[in-house]
Amino acid sequence: MSQHKPMPRRTAGPQGTRLFSPEELRLQADRLAPAPSGRASVHEPVLEAVGGEHDRQRHTVRPGRQTVGRRGDNDIVISDPSVSASHAWIMNQQGHYVIMNTLSTNGTFVNGQRIHESVLRHGDRIRLGQAEFVFLTRDPRSTRFGRSKQLAVGLLVLAALTALAGLVWRLR
Repeated sequence: MSQHKPMPRRTAGPQGTRLFSPEELRLQADRLAPAPSGRASVHEPVLEAVGGEHDRQRHTVRPGRQTVGRRGDNDIVISDPSVSASHAWIMNQQGHYVIMNTLSTNGTFVNGQRIHESVLRHGDRIRLGQAEFVFLTRDPRSTRFGRSKQLAVGLLVLAALTALAGLVWRLR
C-alpha cells in the first residue's frame, strides 16, 4: 500500500521565477507603486469628481487598461450605488485615453452623450451612472500660474534684449 505525500507548494516556476499568490502580488504592487500626486499631466491624467460626497476627489489614470466600478477589486473604485460593479474600462491606446462602457446598468456618458466607446480629451465630462467626473490632462492650478510665469520670463527676456541692444548702440 503506497502512501501519497502531499505535493510541496512550489515557490518558483520552471525558469526560477518566484511564484506569488494574487494577494502577495497586490501587496507588492501597492508597496512599489509611486504615491499618486493627484496632479494631472499628459502622462498621468486624472478623473476629478464633480459634486456629490466625493467632490474634487481625484483618481489617477495610469497607462494600460484600468477597470472602473463599484466593486473593491477595480483599479478605480467609485462607491456610488448607481455605478455598476464593473462599469467601464479606461485604456491608453497609442497615446490616447479611451473609455469603454462594459455593459453597465446605468450607462456611461461623455459630454452628455451615451457612449459605448469614446476617446477622452482634456476637460471632457464623464458620467458613470449618476457619478460625474471631469477628465484632466493638465492641472488647472499649475496652468494658471504657469502662464503667468511664462509671461514674466518673456517680459524679462525682452527687457534684457532691449537693454543689450541699447548698450550695443551706444558702443558704436
